[in-house]
Amino acid sequence: MTSLPTILVFDSGLGGLTVLREVVRARPDAHYVYVGDDAFFPYGQRSEEAVIGRVVPLMGELIAAHAPDLVVIACNTASTMTLAPLRARYRVPFVGTVPAIKPACAGSRTKRVSVLGTSATVRLEYTRALIRDFAQGCEVSLVGSIRLATLAETALGGGEVTDAAIRAEIAPCFVEADAKRGRTDAVVLACTHYPLLLDRLIRLAPWPVDWIDPAPAIARRVVTLLGPATGHAPTPGAEMIFTSGRHPRASAALAPYFGGRIPA
Repeated sequence: MTSLPTILVFDSGLGGLTVLREVVRARPDAHYVYVGDDAFFPYGQRSEEAVIGRVVPLMGELIAAHAPDLVVIACNTASTMTLAPLRARYRVPFVGTVPAIKPACAGSRTKRVSVLGTSATVRLEYTRALIRDFAQGCEVSLVGSIRLATLAETALGGGEVTDAAIRAEIAPCFVEADAKRGRTDAVVLACTHYPLLLDRLIRLAPWPVDWIDPAPAIARRVVTLLGPATGHAPTPGAEMIFTSGRHPRASAALAPYFGGRIPA
């Protein structure tokens, strides 16, 4: 591995930028290739067979083209469906994104937690197994959102997204039982698109909760596998690729996610 590793960050669209931002902070010396598979977006409305059939061969093409030292699958749906076949086929290390149910339940005071994800993520047996293993006595509500990832993409692109639209998607997360049992105090953001709307989620929530974002933990895992930043590398570059062939728009808005760099 060179002193300037290449890290490929993969998502179905722009949601993986929230993970990229944390990884760049941890390894600012790396070269980054961000790939948004917008030609197949949204993954959350696809079958498991369709996502595996799409991602596994596409990843082979990306590995051949960019020779990454590590790949981050910055998508909960893709991670829960494809990490096993990807690791079986390719030798490059993969870091996935899975619902942060364990830390959410460990930190819950009311023992009432919601998992907000795509409809695909919340219906998977993988997600339900995480609840069985790590709920720690919590009551966990699975909330499948159909529109929130698309709303996040629209908002980042400068489009209009109403408060009412967001409020409707998050409302099922907030469960208020009797005074003894308490109400939801933690919401797991089980889609990397959702932190793009975090300021508005906080503002529109009917009461304050902890919003659990897995991105910092993913960044720590990357450092574990690649080691810490060297601090001696030349100015690293960044690329942004969309499978639809479109070019990145609003580069100034994207630069903070790349550590201030304008992606090529």
